[in-house]
Amino acid sequence: MHNQGEMFRIMHTNDMHGTMDENIFQRLSELRVSADFYFDSGDSIKTGNLGIPLKPDAVWTKFKQLQLTASVLGNRETHPTAHAAAMKTQGADHPILVGNMTDSKGNFAYPRSKVFEVRGLRIGVFGVMVPMATEKMKTRFAWSSRWQSPILAASEIATELRKQCDLVVALTHIGHQQDVRLANECPSIDIILGGHSHTILTEPQQVGNTWICQGGSHNRYAGLYEWDGSALRGELVPLKS
Repeated sequence: MHNQGEMFRIMHTNDMHGTMDENIFQRLSELRVSADFYFDSGDSIKTGNLGIPLKPDAVWTKFKQLQLTASVLGNRETHPTAHAAAMKTQGADHPILVGNMTDSKGNFAYPRSKVFEVRGLRIGVFGVMVPMATEKMKTRFAWSSRWQSPILAASEIATELRKQCDLVVALTHIGHQQDVRLANECPSIDIILGGHSHTILTEPQQVGNTWICQGGSHNRYAGLYEWDGSALRGELVPLKS
């Protein structure tokens, strides 16, 4: 399906690292009004990789108020033990999509993808993240989860979504270099909303027929983009005065 004529708007954030104060929240609330979708690409919480939060992170409540459409996990939202990992996402009330993460028995830990509709367009969205423990790593036995190659998983999911959707959007937490590789290896993806490398792309970067976006880190910017039927236009909007 390639009926891409209708326009829609996206707001995007990534790598907040627990920095959403009230001023940032208000600014995002103002920007959210004009967006059909709001996506986040992970590393949202304050607690680091090996830390364990004592209570739900405040960002999950803020995301609910901002009506976050969907997100992908970042490495901060993982932990070797299943209990601590669950604590890190406790309070999240939106779809979290991770296409390359399973438990130790091979069952997918989160939904891999979700299809959204706006003005007659079917938009397939999926998530992939940086592998924390793979079957080849000696440290894998310390982890309750396993990760597959994000590039291979993304290619598989995007190919399937392309059959039923007008557009395919990838939420990634794999870094800009890997986003470029993904765009080159998987032309089924229309838009990549990335994170992890804290790269500042002041406007969408075109790689083949794919558009890549990333907005730095620590809530310095939010991305506001518009799909016009054939291309993604937009920019990063400063969130701090």
